[in-house]
Amino acid sequence: MSKTSPQAPSAEANGVSVIYTQAHSSGLQQVPQLVPVSPAGGGKAVPPSRQGKKSSFVDRNSDEYRQRRERNNMAVKKSRLKSKQKAQDTLQRVNQLKEENERLEAKIKLLTKELSVLKDLFLEHAHNLADNVQPVGTEPPTANPDSGGQ
Repeated sequence: MSKTSPQAPSAEANGVSVIYTQAHSSGLQQVPQLVPVSPAGGGKAVPPSRQGKKSSFVDRNSDEYRQRRERNNMAVKKSRLKSKQKAQDTLQRVNQLKEENERLEAKIKLLTKELSVLKDLFLEHAHNLADNVQPVGTEPPTANPDSGGQ
């Protein structure tokens, strides 16, 4: 659906030419593409954000440099404090979870003992009931006062 039609390349920068292509057939949006100048691919394509940066000498005595360094130092301190606080919070949470785990394990032991006792009581009661129940059709011997052994 989208057609790309190459247009004239722009000026070379660092051995890279930028070619603009149309992303849509309407032609409203142009997308830059970095292409090496030589067909053999002699140079690497450099993104536009990096092309404008120059590694020129910075005067370390200038106010601008000092302000940038101060802002950077404050950002580093803030980042380190945040990291340290996060580590402390994590350690505190780990300790809380360990304590909760110990409480839960103690509760499991208690409930397991209680279950064992209740099972034993139930089995003892069931056994006693089984001993007291007679099979159907047989009656327990009872003494008949009328017959008296005559």
